[in-house]
Amino acid sequence: MSQHSQFRLFAQRRFLPFYLTQFSGAFNDNLYKNALLLLITYGAGDVLGLSVNLIVNLAAFLFILPFFLFSGVAGQVADRYEMSTIIRLVKLAEIVIMGLAAVGLWFGWWGWLLVLLFLMGTQSTFFGPVKYAILPKVLDDSELVGGNGLVGMGTFVAILLGTIAAGLIMGLDQAARVTAVAVVAMAVAGYLAARQVPWAGSDNPDLVVRVRPLRDTWQLMGVAAERRHVLQAVLAISWFWFLGAAYLTQFPNFARTWLAGDETVVTLLLALFTIGIAVGSMLCERLTRHRISLTPVPWGALGLTLFGIDVYLAAPEVPQASDWWRLLTDPAYRRVLIDLTAIGVCGGLFIVPLYAYIQHETPDNRRARIIAALNVINALFMVASALCGMLLLGGLEMTIPAFFLSLSLVNGLVLPVVVRLHRRNHRLTVDN
Repeated sequence: MSQHSQFRLFAQRRFLPFYLTQFSGAFNDNLYKNALLLLITYGAGDVLGLSVNLIVNLAAFLFILPFFLFSGVAGQVADRYEMSTIIRLVKLAEIVIMGLAAVGLWFGWWGWLLVLLFLMGTQSTFFGPVKYAILPKVLDDSELVGGNGLVGMGTFVAILLGTIAAGLIMGLDQAARVTAVAVVAMAVAGYLAARQVPWAGSDNPDLVVRVRPLRDTWQLMGVAAERRHVLQAVLAISWFWFLGAAYLTQFPNFARTWLAGDETVVTLLLALFTIGIAVGSMLCERLTRHRISLTPVPWGALGLTLFGIDVYLAAPEVPQASDWWRLLTDPAYRRVLIDLTAIGVCGGLFIVPLYAYIQHETPDNRRARIIAALNVINALFMVASALCGMLLLGGLEMTIPAFFLSLSLVNGLVLPVVVRLHRRNHRLTVDN
């Protein structure tokens, strides 16, 4: 393992426990959410007396609502108090929440489980600012891009594995009870990893924490806007979450309608897209040569547009029944897979340097609040993505390939913004 490789961080206590903590949390979030939605879809919806579509959208709303309500106070807490302590308290709260969820899963208390989605979202809201604000405190500038690459890779792989694990558990006879045991076990594992996270100190011990949910969230926007170039980077990352959410939401229907595929095809599309993001995240350190550089970002943006356009061109007009093996072996289908994998790679190239740039360019005493603002804007963009999909695909009856094409063309408008941001960063790097 090279002395300069980002993977050497896995051998160091300043990084590995934190990495395992965030990985277990992302895995557990997605295991619980997806298992609950599958249980509701295949029977529990009748128990609640509500339509499945209503419950699924309600679940998504309950999980994302805390980001709007509590990100302001979460950012203040992360700036005010010692970060490793916050991480341990948040993971301890996860054990409590998952313990309550296990009881609900065991006895089939579905309404109770939906309420706990709100608490899980709250727990994630308080972990989010610490997740990225702690990295500049434990990593050198030469390690920051690589560390963010590892975190990005771990997050998306954990999301994929949690989603797949939920699907596999649903095939068991006692799926709800197996899920109950699994989510508690993962919460405990995350807490044990969190106990090993080294002391990270406080960046702003004199900050007065106020709990004013909506007002605090609004004030976060002002904090993020204090530096125009940082705000541009924040908006660029949020745009990627808009784009990524749009792709991931449409994969099931795209696989069924345009690839005539079964459920294995949906899993393959999700896996390749996620692996692509992980690969792109890993490439960033090498491409930036261990510096805080935005060099990969314009290339990532360009790739998101070009490969997105090619998905539209490659989508078969008259698909034949397919499974995952046919997609891998048939050249006509393989082109779609290559495009979606490449979109993932370009996404990793796009967001990882931007995260490192924001961490480097923000003052220590308000970094966590700016990360919290980023989380709020990400949530807003993902909600907007869902509404956009409903409007274009439902209201205007646009085809899914045409929807992907429209996203790619709009992404072309982002390219000049990130090119200017890269030039500014390069000029300052040369001057220094």
